[in-house]
Amino acid sequence: MKLRVLGCSGSIAAGNRTTSFLLDHDVLVDAGTGVGDLTLEELAQIDHILLSHSHLDHVLGIPLLADSVMRMRLEQRPFRPIRVYGLPQTLDALRRHLFNDVLWPDFTRLPTVDQPILELISIECGQRLTVGSQHVEVLPAAHTVPAVGYAVETSSGWWVYTGDTGPNPALWTALGKRNIVQLVIETAFSDDEIALAMTSKHFAPTLLARELGRLSTGTPLAITHVKPGELSAVLGQIAALGIPHAVRALATGDRFTF
Repeated sequence: MKLRVLGCSGSIAAGNRTTSFLLDHDVLVDAGTGVGDLTLEELAQIDHILLSHSHLDHVLGIPLLADSVMRMRLEQRPFRPIRVYGLPQTLDALRRHLFNDVLWPDFTRLPTVDQPILELISIECGQRLTVGSQHVEVLPAAHTVPAVGYAVETSSGWWVYTGDTGPNPALWTALGKRNIVQLVIETAFSDDEIALAMTSKHFAPTLLARELGRLSTGTPLAITHVKPGELSAVLGQIAALGIPHAVRALATGDRFTF
């Protein structure tokens, strides 16, 4: 599996893109502002979008993607809608608050009801999916809205994305003892804002260190969703805590093969 980091920031600023990962050429995991760096031809190849939750920084690329590629995809034979996977509550939020013909046209009914460019597919925690060529398991997350993470099976082990989450014992139970080749885990705030992290159900370094005690030593960690301007503080505090794992911060444009 090839992984391309389109965005991994907790918000926007110059050089910062919000969360989106491209698996091979046809599967997005979340659809934040990083989607906009793809060429039109690359956008037109996306067949599947796995959503972790409904917050804007993870979904705002979907309506613009649909708008950009609708004509190109309608010309393809056979026609295939873009399939958007999410919890029922996530999909309901998209229908009511985004594709409502007020904020954006309803691309779940356009260009026609019988042939829409977007197909919304409900999933549940614990479900196993085949998405394109990927075998995916839906993982629990603990956030302020209903949320999930994802584990993707690769030839060398499991790529795991926690989604936005705070402390989450159910995640480690779900992961069990599987071989993890990369754990993409958020740390949105530095410890200077640990109270805010707890309120908003995100991690700060001290909370992260406590949680990682449940994980096998040496698992490769990739830190994501850090707020702009906080990266140096977050990485410094993680280093000072002596977490027994290989830790790197993701950056937009990173590429991996698993």
